[in-house]
Amino acid sequence: MTDGFEVPGATATGLLPAVVGRVAGLADRLGAPHREVFDVRRLSVASGVPEAVVRPLLNGRPAGEPDLQARFLQRLGLLRRTRLKPNGRRYTQQEIADGAGMSRQQAGALINGDRRPTMEHCDAIQRFFRVHAGFLTAEDPEALAGALQRTEQDLLQRLADRERRAAPTVAQDPLERLLQDHGVRGIAWRAAQLPTDQHRDKVAEWLDMLLESVKRPES
Repeated sequence: MTDGFEVPGATATGLLPAVVGRVAGLADRLGAPHREVFDVRRLSVASGVPEAVVRPLLNGRPAGEPDLQARFLQRLGLLRRTRLKPNGRRYTQQEIADGAGMSRQQAGALINGDRRPTMEHCDAIQRFFRVHAGFLTAEDPEALAGALQRTEQDLLQRLADRERRAAPTVAQDPLERLLQDHGVRGIAWRAAQLPTDQHRDKVAEWLDMLLESVKRPES
């Protein structure tokens, strides 16, 4: 522990360029504009990294790294500006204190930088604002890499959806529809749940009949 914080492990500085490259490649495959995929403001809100730092990090340039106290205050300030109440107003110190299970005096001291937070304070505030673990403490390259990995998952889902829509309508074939819906492992798993060998033999017999009924002529 150092001044109320655990010393972080290795940063994601080396991971970030690889994630940027993968996301750029997926964007190109989908025809998605890079300015949207790498929108600086969106990534800043998602990661907690200031916009002025996101830009150089995306371009592979070092941007400096605040000390732990400064990082906590930056990220907490961003949370208070961007994670608002349903009525559009900021959460008050009292509301943050109540939600994080601390006194108003404790919350005020943390928000004003008069007290160094512990990891317990960070965890409680992260839960209150419903952000992922490490939002308040991860080093900037690690935080940005995490936000981009979530973007990567979204792009992969979009790519899978597009390829599924573009696939030939093989689902008209009963066997291929079965395999598409359940997969070989899924069929085997379902058969394994049957109570007796007699039941499993029935499944095998039914599959043999299905294979015979949709057997394609040899080319």
